[in-house]
Amino acid sequence: MNYVIIGNSAAGIGTVEGIRKVDSKGRITLISDEPYHTYSRPLISYYLGGKVKAEKMYYREQDFYEKMNVDVKLGVKVTTVDPAEKKVMLTSGEQVKYDKLMLATGGKPIVPEMTGSDLKGVFTFLKWDDVKAIENYVGKKDKVVIIGAGLIGLKAAEAMVGFKAEVKVVELANRVLSAILDEEAALIVQSKLEEQGISFYLNNTVEIIEGKDGKVTGVKLQSGEKLDCDSVIIAIGVIPNKGLAVEAGLEVNRGIIVDEHLQTSDFSIYAAGDVSEGYDTIYKQRRVLPILPNAYKQGFAAGQNMAGEEVKYPGGFAMNAIGFFGLSMITAGIIKPVGEEFVQIKDNEPERNSLRKIVLRDNKVVGYIALNDIDRMGIITGLMENEVDVESFKDDLLRKDFGYVYMPKDYRLEKLLGVKKQ
Repeated sequence: MNYVIIGNSAAGIGTVEGIRKVDSKGRITLISDEPYHTYSRPLISYYLGGKVKAEKMYYREQDFYEKMNVDVKLGVKVTTVDPAEKKVMLTSGEQVKYDKLMLATGGKPIVPEMTGSDLKGVFTFLKWDDVKAIENYVGKKDKVVIIGAGLIGLKAAEAMVGFKAEVKVVELANRVLSAILDEEAALIVQSKLEEQGISFYLNNTVEIIEGKDGKVTGVKLQSGEKLDCDSVIIAIGVIPNKGLAVEAGLEVNRGIIVDEHLQTSDFSIYAAGDVSEGYDTIYKQRRVLPILPNAYKQGFAAGQNMAGEEVKYPGGFAMNAIGFFGLSMITAGIIKPVGEEFVQIKDNEPERNSLRKIVLRDNKVVGYIALNDIDRMGIITGLMENEVDVESFKDDLLRKDFGYVYMPKDYRLEKLLGVKKQ
């Protein structure tokens, strides 16, 4: 069996390990347009900020490919997927045949059309090469404008503070991290970032990047205000990198459509990770879930299926565990509900920058936000994953010592001892 995997991040590595769980002898060819051994993309901001050395960036040990008997082609791009001939064409001119193909091509940064986006000093913030380019260009005490106050933008901002730059963040929404925080939680995070010298321009956006002699000198905002700067980091967001799938005639929506086996509309082709559109168990619909643990789990399940097992991936939901300057947070699912079917319970300690909120629907946890006090959120996540009815103990969910002792006896026995009620 010839397996070909396009992509070398979490979903691609999960696919390798899934295949090898079932098939120890099949030929695996892994292709990536990046020249690096598999690394953890969430660490790029820590690398740039000086918190993580290059040797700590890697997602697997250096002998991973050898141990897994993988033929690796790094620094080469796939130009075309030909489903009829079951082959992929590379920029090198080589053609690689496959029996089963995995598209784990991830996402690509959103770069809006604007005057000045081609100037020197304009960067995106997604890959290791992006932060290496920033590292080589930006000087200490430089002024940096970051477009976007989502996860990528704020991680870029944190890194640039570590780089001793002066940082200004421009965001179209009315708050930072608008996709994963409500207004109250966002204010806590924004205040923490402002303590580090970061300035915010909310309800605003960059219209023009200004330059001189081919280099960035500043930006003009939608409000008319001008900000002097030496560089601009575009961190508006990421979209699925589905170009190969579109050209191959696969069924796509926002991402590549996959079934519960991670199979695309072509039975020989699978997709996983940020490029795929699978089932969201909270929203009860197909959605792109661009988070690393989900990407790996999808890839691992897909790999087993590619190798002949029948493994169903039940779906997942959006969850983010992250921190900024010592302020830790975990958020998941629906965080800003609209409708009478939702109930919210909350515990807020502003003096400690602590906020915890849980969202219920039909007495089941469908979302939460936790800032600072995050210790018990793993249990809450389990309740979400298992769709547990919490009506009998919902008043205990935000207790500081919340645990299995507050749950029904049958559920405790099942989770702790594996004993199911007869």
